[in-house]
Amino acid sequence: MITVSFQKIALHPGDRVLDIGCGAGRHVCACTRKKDVQVWGVDRCEKDLLKARENLNFERCYGVSHGIWQLLSGDIKHLPFPDEFFDLVICSEVLEHIHDDHIAMKEIIRVLKKNKHLVVSVPRYTPERICWALSEDYRSTPGGHIRIYRHYQIIQRLESLGVKKWGLHYAHALHSMYWWLKCWVGPNQDQNIWVKSYHDFLVWDMIHKSRWVRLFEKLLNPFVGKSLVIYFQKTDQG
Repeated sequence: MITVSFQKIALHPGDRVLDIGCGAGRHVCACTRKKDVQVWGVDRCEKDLLKARENLNFERCYGVSHGIWQLLSGDIKHLPFPDEFFDLVICSEVLEHIHDDHIAMKEIIRVLKKNKHLVVSVPRYTPERICWALSEDYRSTPGGHIRIYRHYQIIQRLESLGVKKWGLHYAHALHSMYWWLKCWVGPNQDQNIWVKSYHDFLVWDMIHKSRWVRLFEKLLNPFVGKSLVIYFQKTDQG
């Protein structure tokens, strides 16, 4: 499930990319499909890093991966990289988990080269607010989402630190409806017949990439897309 649109971001041989909060490596995998791109995936969860390594090795074995990658355990508030090291920083579905998000925002901008691009995605306000309204367990899960951003708030905060927004879109409308269903029956009720059936459908769609399902979700994204995806460029003053 790729959140970033790589049609908007051009990667070139030798580019350095940071995927902070890389999880199981979905964006690391996408970036390493470009020849000679260097990608660092950083996450605090060792289980997710092991899954990311498995996915990356699978792609390498099948000749899909052409870039160079490294996976590191790390903290977004203390990134182990020098200033202006990366040509692209991806921070997808991370900031809503971080208590001191101001420090996290400063760090992801610090390691980005001037005039290069930052992509940030967070849960969109209305779909996330519905989840919070449907389930107290969802909003109180340890390590879960601790805030909901309005789009203008997160844009203003990041722009105040030295980047400028140049693009925005919404993604994963079908996942909004999946999470509404989960919150309605209970976030931990994964074996509920409706939840399981919907999950199986999402997995099928990720594997088969049905053209008709993609079109349907594309039409829904402006209205109920679960993720707000924002594209920034670091300014000379950043």
